[in-house]
Amino acid sequence: MKTENIGLVGVGRMGANMARRLRDRGWTLSAVCDSKFKSAQALAKEVGARAVRTPAEVAAASGSVLTVVSDDAAMREIFQEGPKGLLCHAQGRLFINCATVSPDVHREIERAAKRLGALSLEACMASSIPQAREGSLYLMTGGSAKALQRARPILEDLSCSMRHIGPAGSAATVKALVNLVMNINTAALAEGLGLGAALGLDGTMLREVFSQTGAASRVLTTDGEDMQNREHSCFFSAAHAAKDTRIALELATALGLDLPLATATLGQFRRMITLGLGDLDKSGIAELTFPGRAAQPRVSPAAPRRIRSKAKR
Repeated sequence: MKTENIGLVGVGRMGANMARRLRDRGWTLSAVCDSKFKSAQALAKEVGARAVRTPAEVAAASGSVLTVVSDDAAMREIFQEGPKGLLCHAQGRLFINCATVSPDVHREIERAAKRLGALSLEACMASSIPQAREGSLYLMTGGSAKALQRARPILEDLSCSMRHIGPAGSAATVKALVNLVMNINTAALAEGLGLGAALGLDGTMLREVFSQTGAASRVLTTDGEDMQNREHSCFFSAAHAAKDTRIALELATALGLDLPLATATLGQFRRMITLGLGDLDKSGIAELTFPGRAAQPRVSPAAPRRIRSKAKR
């Protein structure tokens, strides 16, 4: 029998689908909170929970709290010890933190939770919105064995596979590397398909050849057709891709490592944001590389040579 009351802070599409999955698996959802209160109200009505305006109210009503927020600043805000934060009601609680944020933030939260008699576990998700609804997330966890043991029944109902990486911060570190490689692959695929389009090659043929050769990748499966067809409905936004690539680059910088491909990829996703394309799916990076698209002006083959000659003079 599932007796734990579960609350959620951050009920965008990922958080909302996790809530629906937990409801379907027989968990009691106590309270939900989101910066967009109307979203919390709509979900609360759907899953039988209470919509509240502050994270503190979620913690007060819940034994376990899942957090799915956007970035480091949002995590620190919801975990403040003031009257509106989760740590206002920390004693005995389990906090399961699913957002992709910096490893140091997870370590900060675990220390604060422990001091106040609570448990904290990072549960980083290497999956997307449909998997959240289906309960087939791939999860990487980081934190104490005690926190993992308590969280396991909840996480098993959300995932098809779960791997414990190590202490707090370790899962976030691995997730940063996962997204780093994924984002570089996405940028590379956009350039390959974009160049193929400029050369007059059939995109469907090119994707099929890629899939049978060394150009194959998971990103080709998830994003290749969308790049070709300009279908950029958001499952993982360009803004999030920029944020996660930055996290990985900060880890590299702290070690004195130079990652030129990651740096270039971050530049491309930041360019999308500057152009107002940050809310597109990461596949929208193809808008920067395919000829004739809004962010990629069509030029004649001779134009680059004229530009170079002019630069030399």
